[in-house]
Amino acid sequence: MLHASARVLYYVGALSSCAAIAVCTVHVANSAAQSSKEGQPQAGTVSSSSNASPIYGVTIPPGYRDWKLIAVDHLLTSKLDQLRAQLGNEIAIKAFKEGKIPFPDGTIIAALHWSRVPSEDNNKVLAGPFPGAQSFVIGSAVNVQFMVKDSKKYAATGGWGFADFRDGKPGDEALHKACFPCHEPAKAHDFVFAHYAPTP
Repeated sequence: MLHASARVLYYVGALSSCAAIAVCTVHVANSAAQSSKEGQPQAGTVSSSSNASPIYGVTIPPGYRDWKLIAVDHLLTSKLDQLRAQLGNEIAIKAFKEGKIPFPDGTIIAALHWSRVPSEDNNKVLAGPFPGAQSFVIGSAVNVQFMVKDSKKYAATGGWGFADFRDGKPGDEALHKACFPCHEPAKAHDFVFAHYAPTP
């Protein structure tokens, strides 16, 4: 048997627990609803929204920054000096690991591009143990591009829908008309330039 004061504390504790559960339930429900709204429309869906790429109607997939790494590269031309990373959704990563060509429908590949800049801080640290070494790091964000595989919807462009976004806004139609011709040299690899980077 509990003493009167102990019973009061017991009931207060129980009520507090119920209130906490109720608050958490409401929070989870609200978060789920918000996530559902944020995820619409899904990448690859045709949309007339100004947030979708011209021609293809591809939107930015929610959570793409948490996808797994496919590869990294450095692009250097007379006008560009960029560090780039390719990420893939689960379908893409599975296909890359298994060497599955053509890529299955539902594959989405994200290409993140940044300017490459020298790092004075790193160079100071490296000067002692590695004289003459030069370090470069990511500078400002340039753009993000997506390839979405849907063999029926995008049959005219090798089964791929394309999108190019800068600051969350899609590029114009002229830019998107150049996407597929740019990828045609990689036809033997299902129009995808990236190859899965080996594990170090």
